Amino acid sequence: MISLIFNQIIKLSATTSIIKSHIQEMEKLVSSWCKNKPLPESYIFPPETRPGNLVVPTCNTIPVIDLNKAEGQNRTHIVQQILKAGQEYGFFQVVNHGVPENLMNESMDVFKEFFEMPWEDKAMLYSEDPKNSCRLSTSSVNYAREKIHHWRDNLRHPCHPLQDCIKHWPQKPVRYREVVATYTIEAKKLGLRILELVSEGLGLESRYFGDKLSESEILSINHYPPCPDPSLTLGVAKHCDPNLLTLLHQGDVSGLQVFNNGEWIGVEPLHNAFVVNIGNQLQIISNNKLKSVEHRVVTNSRVARTSAGFFIGPSEDSIIEPEKSLVDDAPFYRAFEFKDFLLHYFPNLEDNEVVMGHFKSQA
Repeated sequence: MISLIFNQIIKLSATTSIIKSHIQEMEKLVSSWCKNKPLPESYIFPPETRPGNLVVPTCNTIPVIDLNKAEGQNRTHIVQQILKAGQEYGFFQVVNHGVPENLMNESMDVFKEFFEMPWEDKAMLYSEDPKNSCRLSTSSVNYAREKIHHWRDNLRHPCHPLQDCIKHWPQKPVRYREVVATYTIEAKKLGLRILELVSEGLGLESRYFGDKLSESEILSINHYPPCPDPSLTLGVAKHCDPNLLTLLHQGDVSGLQVFNNGEWIGVEPLHNAFVVNIGNQLQIISNNKLKSVEHRVVTNSRVARTSAGFFIGPSEDSIIEPEKSLVDDAPFYRAFEFKDFLLHYFPNLEDNEVVMGHFKSQA
């Protein structure tokens, strides 16, 4: 009996020690220390990459596409709109997309509620190890190595296969798993629907991007607390997404900026809309007929911003290469395994030319 009690005390002590360690790590989260404090030097970007004090125009030219019209006689027109947006901007917004408005609102409420919870309710999820499938972290995947940190906290976890992944999702808020599971199912349906329209526009089979090319599903929820000096830092530095297609639920607070024709333009938050952007793999498979475009996130000093990116991508063992029917003279890229792309992407994620240049065809 004494031995049993002693063992329980040891286990309790070990658990307490682990929790304390996680809480100490969580002190790195921007949201844990940023209130009423000046911007630390480690968050100040070099002058050439700061957003500065310029008023960035909110973009009214990034296409807004009504997917409700894709089911009738206007389908061909909608397909061409998507293709043109992917060629010219790499971004577009979709409305009347089929994801229920109440589900979008409830999901955003749950995301915000998660970041508002006390430290102790989130401590066990904190990790700087990118191999942890469900993890709460801060700044970027390169936090331990980067010289300048990003003004954001992030919760990231896989969503496929759902029955396996959901066991590792946050247990609090108590409705998180139920609400977010429904949300990710609907987001995947929408993503596949858009990819089907893209396939039609490229002259491919409607299910071309099904199965392994869209097997990976990752939800990445970003939280950007109010910043004491938004002109000096970034929520996320410039980058392109490494996956196939991204659906962003950006709520009602602006912050996303896209690089277009030599300038940064703001993407206006639209009610009940998703921002869609082309990932690196879709650019490669289309042999540059679609483009993945650099984007970044700026902060503000007034209100917190929470956004949720749903990333659809290939399985790691997928072979990625330009589709032969889309190659006119020679392919722009060589064939590779997607896992090799990721290994090269993360150390170089802020330099898309370096990332893509590594996989260009030598022919």
